[in-house]
This record gives sequence, structure tokens and C-alpha cells, in this order.
Amino acid sequence: MSLSKEQIAQRIAQELKDGYYVNLGIGIPTLVANYVPKNIEIMLQSENGLLGMGEFPSDDQVDPDLINAGKQTVTASKGAAFFDSAESFAMIRGGHVDLTVLGAFEVDVKGNLASWMIPGKLIKGMGGAMDLVAGAENIIVAMTHANKHGVSKILNKCSLPLTGVQCVKKVVTDLAVLELKDGAFHLMELAPEVTAEEVVSKTEAPLVISDQLKTMSF
Repeated sequence: MSLSKEQIAQRIAQELKDGYYVNLGIGIPTLVANYVPKNIEIMLQSENGLLGMGEFPSDDQVDPDLINAGKQTVTASKGAAFFDSAESFAMIRGGHVDLTVLGAFEVDVKGNLASWMIPGKLIKGMGGAMDLVAGAENIIVAMTHANKHGVSKILNKCSLPLTGVQCVKKVVTDLAVLELKDGAFHLMELAPEVTAEEVVSKTEAPLVISDQLKTMSF
């Protein structure tokens, strides 16, 4: 039984550490803001110029002028700061982001990431992703394990134009948690009611099954 988008975000929220500066990409990653553990303090950064982004607003909290990079309305946490794009990208390019969570079309065994373009389809450009993959200390990808046609997105080699090279450290999908190390995907955790055999069958790239393989907890 595969995870929902919200459950993927919940699992990624467990990767957050006290004091982290974190950038959340468009799509599933933005949902992580709703699941930040209560016992830690982090600063969520949005490349359109907000440091201290909070969770999504309730109906009575909506401010149409307060948005994230995906143009979704958000809240600002205590101590938040607003600034222009130049300062925002100086923070990203300067290596001041501890963790970036991004969506993806494909990830391969070298840690390469394809997230911005499918040839033949309308595109708006790569956006800030190219800066984020180059500037962050740690990249976690949030995505479904396979596309809508059932084709694996965990590959030997990306077929789509790359966003970043050898940058991905961990992938959280609707089926599993995979770590990239020693040139291979290592299967570390399974979604509840999902078997290792199912993950292997839906993964193009070879998988190393961890001796400490466990089921995700929420």
C-alpha cells in the first residue's frame, strides 16, 4: 500500500534537525512545512525571499501577499525575515542551506537529478533548482516511485535533461526510503504493507537491501 503525498512529507520531516536552514521545493516538498517536529526549531527558506516560512494557513489566516516559490499562500513563523531574490540566492549559492527537499522526474545511481523538463512539453525553465542542488549540503528527493504508466523513476541513468549532477543523498518515495552510497541505491525503509520484493520489481536500478531494513514509522 503506497504512501500519500502527505505521508511522504511526514517521513521527510523526520530528517529535519534542530537549527537547520531548509529549502522546500515545489510540489510534495512544500507539505513538509506542516509536519515539522514540535521539539525542534528550524528556519524554512523560500527562494522568492522568505526566511521563516511556517505551515500552510487556515482559511482565516490567508494573506494573498504571503506566498512561497510555488505561489501557494503560507504563514510566517516568529522571527521571519523578508528580502529580495538577490539576497535569497546569495544565501543559497553561498552554501547557507543545510537541507533542500526537491521533487523529481528521475533519479539515477550516480545521484543525478532530473526535475525540470520533459522534452516536447511546455516548460517554464529550471528556476531556482539549479542553484539549490549546487549550494545545499544535503539533497533529499520526494517523489512517487514510478510514473503514472508504472515505469520506474529510480534509474541506472537519467534519460531526461539533468538539474544537478551527483547531488542526491536520499530518496523518499511512496514505497520506500532509499539512500545513495557507494554508487548504488540502498533500500533502508519500506512503507507499511509494502514488501522488499515489490520495491525491487518497481525499481530499474539495482537495489542493495540493507541488513537493518525496517518499516517506516510516523
